[in-house]
Amino acid sequence: MEILDAVILGIIQGLTEFLPVSSSGHLELGKAILGSKSLPQESLLFTVILHFATALSTIVIFRKDVVEILSGLFKGITTLTWTEETKFSAKIIISMLPAVIIGYRYERVFEELFGNNILLVGCMLIVTAVLLFLADRAKRTHKKVGLLDALIIGVAQGIAMLPGISRSGATISTSVLLGIDKTKAARFSFLMVIPLIFGKIAKDVLEGQIDYTSTNFTYLSVGFIAAFISGLFACTWMIKLVKQSKLTYFAIYCVIVGIIAIIWTIFFK
Repeated sequence: MEILDAVILGIIQGLTEFLPVSSSGHLELGKAILGSKSLPQESLLFTVILHFATALSTIVIFRKDVVEILSGLFKGITTLTWTEETKFSAKIIISMLPAVIIGYRYERVFEELFGNNILLVGCMLIVTAVLLFLADRAKRTHKKVGLLDALIIGVAQGIAMLPGISRSGATISTSVLLGIDKTKAARFSFLMVIPLIFGKIAKDVLEGQIDYTSTNFTYLSVGFIAAFISGLFACTWMIKLVKQSKLTYFAIYCVIVGIIAIIWTIFFK
């Protein structure tokens, strides 16, 4: 069952990292439905591998953007000029600050919330649904992300650490509600998380929190491949859905799953 579990977890992570339905919330729901013993305990190493896979899929989809941003940033720094790429990089850094501060300050609090807290997951999925519903009805614009916008979107990303709040749903919805073009909002949302993921991986490695002693490389490889492939699909699909204003479907889905989670907690747990 370990290989099948790795595939399931990888697909869940890959799809829900980009689709606005909360990856953390769905993993918690999966544990509750199947039983925590039916799914392998999420070791930190396996979690890191899955996040690395989805970050890599983002880089593949936005490879041209990443190359342009990095080359423009290098050129801007070496020539001391304020290029468009330098500006975009500054916005990415600004958007990271709230999540870094919130994560560092309340890391233990968030860890305690990830313990089969299905009632919280259900409530937060409904909050996600409201954000998606409002964003889908926002008027079309051509506005780019500004510095203040980046900070506000970053706050939304920090709040999305709560299980049940979709990171992509929160950041894209916040962007659109700020009047930013929907395609640009999706692009910024997916690019802004890349340095955070790699930063978190580096932190865990440097602090020695990852246990390599009982590593099952077949299990890790299967999970990585499943998350990477499903991530490629979900990222591409999500960009089209945001552009076509079809987030309401996910809002309905989040409401249904949220209500089921709340009812299950109250009457059956």
